[in-house]
Amino acid sequence: MKTKRVPLRKCVACQAMVPKRQLIRIVKTSDDEVLVDTTGKKNGRGAYICGSPKSIELMKNTKCIERSLNTRISAEQYEHIVHQLAAVPQKYACESAGENHGGNQT
Repeated sequence: MKTKRVPLRKCVACQAMVPKRQLIRIVKTSDDEVLVDTTGKKNGRGAYICGSPKSIELMKNTKCIERSLNTRISAEQYEHIVHQLAAVPQKYACESAGENHGGNQT
């Protein structure tokens, strides 16, 4: 019997390769609105981040989400995104790649 392939995505902050379902998608819509997509199905350009506090802090400090979404994000928008990320269930915390946080994989 064939095993089903699990799609992997890379966290834009900590660079950990994690199953897609364990990551949170942040999307830039056609109206240039940046928001958290918990369903993973909204239209627009998306970037993935794990729910760890370290990755969220890296996202704010390095502006990696701006590069991934190819847009500018104001301080108020960052605060709104962080508030939305805090409301997302803890199942998105990146336990499987805990040793990879904060560094680049080679």
